[in-house]
Amino acid sequence: MSKNEEVVLTKEGFAKLQEELDDLKYVKRKELAARIKLAISYGDLKENSEYHSAKEDQAFLETRVLVLEKMLATARVVEATDQSNVGIGASVVLHDVEFDEKIEYQIVAPAEANVQDNKISYESPLGKELLGKRVGARISVNAPVGVIEYKLLEIK
Repeated sequence: MSKNEEVVLTKEGFAKLQEELDDLKYVKRKELAARIKLAISYGDLKENSEYHSAKEDQAFLETRVLVLEKMLATARVVEATDQSNVGIGASVVLHDVEFDEKIEYQIVAPAEANVQDNKISYESPLGKELLGKRVGARISVNAPVGVIEYKLLEIK
């Protein structure tokens, strides 16, 4: 992420990242401080694996806090309001032509993408193909297994 790069997030994604940031700052930091304090009580820090492990975890936590703070500070929250075509934040129902099955995805920012939750990035191959499409559109996506064909059934 470059210095002033805007991060596009849905309302839900923004709230989830804010919740993670709050948890890191107000819960996890305290837990780590307690771990470090306990590890210091064991003595000799040079060979104290608990201390070194806690310090590594602390470095990771602080890095994540900085990343989240920057993302949230530069975030542009989008809301899917126009259901006539696919945009960021929209949920879509697709028909997989080959397997004759329906699948629903929400189009989200890369920071929110999670395939297990059926949230795909607008930068993914399918996300790129879906943006701007209307109900009834046919979408072809190149995948490692070949071309996958979809029909856009619904925009929510």
